[in-house]
Amino acid sequence: MIQGTTSGAGKSLIVTALCRILSNLGYKVAPFKSQNMSSLLHVIDKSNRVIAKAQAIQAVASRVKPTPDMNPILLKPVGNYESRVYVKGNYFDTMSAQQYYSEFVLTKGFQIAIDSFKTLQKEHEVILLEGAGSPAEINIQEYDIANMLFANKVKAPVILVSDIERGGCFASILGTIMLLEPKHQKLIKGIIINKFLGDNKILSSAIQKIQNKTKKPVLGVVPKIEHAIPEEDSLDSNKKQRNRVKQLQLHRQDTESNERVKEKQKPRKDNLITRKKQFQTENNTYPSNAKTNIAPYQIFADQEILEDEIQKFANILESSINLEHILDKILK
Repeated sequence: MIQGTTSGAGKSLIVTALCRILSNLGYKVAPFKSQNMSSLLHVIDKSNRVIAKAQAIQAVASRVKPTPDMNPILLKPVGNYESRVYVKGNYFDTMSAQQYYSEFVLTKGFQIAIDSFKTLQKEHEVILLEGAGSPAEINIQEYDIANMLFANKVKAPVILVSDIERGGCFASILGTIMLLEPKHQKLIKGIIINKFLGDNKILSSAIQKIQNKTKKPVLGVVPKIEHAIPEEDSLDSNKKQRNRVKQLQLHRQDTESNERVKEKQKPRKDNLITRKKQFQTENNTYPSNAKTNIAPYQIFADQEILEDEIQKFANILESSINLEHILDKILK
């Protein structure tokens, strides 16, 4: 599992690149994010089922078709501390944060995510999990099914990614690890420093110090690069990057996605128990081989450019990290 010390640390892109690297090596790989909050949606196979665009792009990198199991719980913010909740691609309800945590995430959401993960395991050799935000948000740790709760449940080794561009990189690494429970600290098998500009030799003493303090190896320093791969939220993009994304014309897919899910976004008026029963009877399966008018795995406009961008970043990541250590010690 790839986790980050903060939102916008680069988890999604790191997972995307690792998916392509492992696919190039011949592994049957798939991405997975148990719970994602994003306004960028991707409609699967011309249906009304949606997942976050980030997981759809990771599926492209993995050379597999995206499925709802890759992002079983999707939260789309709608304002006023509320989000539309999609479960396995289907609209479920609009909930406040308090309602989501108290009535859904542990009572139902966690098991939904586990079931989706197990489904992916049946058809793939490696599942690349992506965390959400930071695992050290101590106010919601008991509900955080996107990070250490999930990693601990499925015994997934964790690589922690930290963004050095914004400053405070080493403090955030140390602070994140210190705020985790001991059993969760043990899951962290390495650290990646992301978005560095300059000669990384100047980091040598700091890296040595952080390794001594955390007892975790730093697996690489990844340079900051310009790319046109759409990021997950506003923290992850800037004007220059958004202009590059427009070159891919992926905004056309966003527009299509929003139109297709409109009818699924009206809150239901029945109570939560009734909703759960209706959900269980209506949505326990999905068409894994739905008909589509597009070529296999061709899921975005201008996908050839997207493929080039994914491979470019995969090449840079592969040359920047200790891939042999990851394959031998972490993905064993």
